[in-house]
Amino acid sequence: MIGNPFSHPNRIFSSGFYTDPDLDFEVRTTLGKVTSGAADTGEILSTIAEADQGEPQDWFERWIALGDRVRAIADESVAGGHHISAADAYLRASTYYGVALGCIDRLESDQLLVPVFRLHREAWDNFIDATSINTERVEIPYEGMTLPGYLFKPTGKELKCCIILVNGSDGTLSGLWGCAKAALARGYTVLMFDGPGQQSLLFEKDVPFRFDWEAVITPVVDFLLGRDDVGSHRLAIYGVSQAGYWVPRALAFEHRITAAVVDPGVVDVSTSWIEHLPSGLKKLLAEGNERLFDIEMSVGMKLSGATPRMWNFRARPYRQDGYFKTLQEVLKYNLTEVVGRIQTPMFISDPEDEQFWPGQAKQLAAMLPGEKMLSSFTAAEGANFHCQPMARALTEQRIFDWLHHILKR
Repeated sequence: MIGNPFSHPNRIFSSGFYTDPDLDFEVRTTLGKVTSGAADTGEILSTIAEADQGEPQDWFERWIALGDRVRAIADESVAGGHHISAADAYLRASTYYGVALGCIDRLESDQLLVPVFRLHREAWDNFIDATSINTERVEIPYEGMTLPGYLFKPTGKELKCCIILVNGSDGTLSGLWGCAKAALARGYTVLMFDGPGQQSLLFEKDVPFRFDWEAVITPVVDFLLGRDDVGSHRLAIYGVSQAGYWVPRALAFEHRITAAVVDPGVVDVSTSWIEHLPSGLKKLLAEGNERLFDIEMSVGMKLSGATPRMWNFRARPYRQDGYFKTLQEVLKYNLTEVVGRIQTPMFISDPEDEQFWPGQAKQLAAMLPGEKMLSSFTAAEGANFHCQPMARALTEQRIFDWLHHILKR
């Protein structure tokens, strides 16, 4: 006899979709994109229904297949002149290719990294071409090259503000669409772009991260203020994930931005790396013993096939030779010495169960000398974990209500 399926509480939200925390977080993050139309619930759940967390190749192939299927829907809609349907499907396809892209470092080889990135970006660009939103591809001058970006313009709104969206360490542009859509609905002009070490600049031009993000944001502000259609607007800025460090760092030096949002707040990026090291390795790092540190790290990497792949994934954007040099570079990503210079009012999200930088949102709020809003997000609201993956509507409501309060002054 089959028991009553409703006799016990549903544990999926608290127990997770997978015991593997990375896959569970990926599912939550992808489900969170449903709110903005960048994913669809049934497409996600049917894709993971039979996916084994111990089979990364199967996981990868399932998301590629979903991206292909949804892209084919978009192509068919274009052929039939159904541009709204095409835009919707291209946007979803870009998300699903993005999930596959994030999985590649679990595979035996990363040779598909650039081809899959191009699948993702092509679907995103097809969305840009098909959408009815007033959109412009832009090239932002930056140190002898340009940063590729997209400028979205609202229609029929009175609020004169432009918001700069700053991505995290490995997020796709389609991952920012929820915030962009929420901003456009409120009358904001929106700029999103690839910065050093992000997406196209990393995969196609081999440009690494940099800790001094003011060198990135100041040219972006110059670019916006130099445009006739944006120059008279007030500027806001939003930073997600590791941009919770980059945005405050930039604001310590760039003071032409009226209001800022960090989601979440990050003071010291290195803690998410160093806290996982054994005490002996931490000691060697603190002592500056590069030779012995790299030897012991090399030995440790041989103990698990997954460990070096994870290291390669996280270290790739820093473009340093060796374990010691990589961590020395990551240690530069620390706000302690510059946070006192920040004048910009700041909204800081502080999610319960933050996995990567626990406690740092509160730390940043305590360190900031000026106006700030520390906003707690809880599991009871369905809003726990890094960047509140399954509570993006709630997140955007709080962010933009606060921004409106600041900007109307």
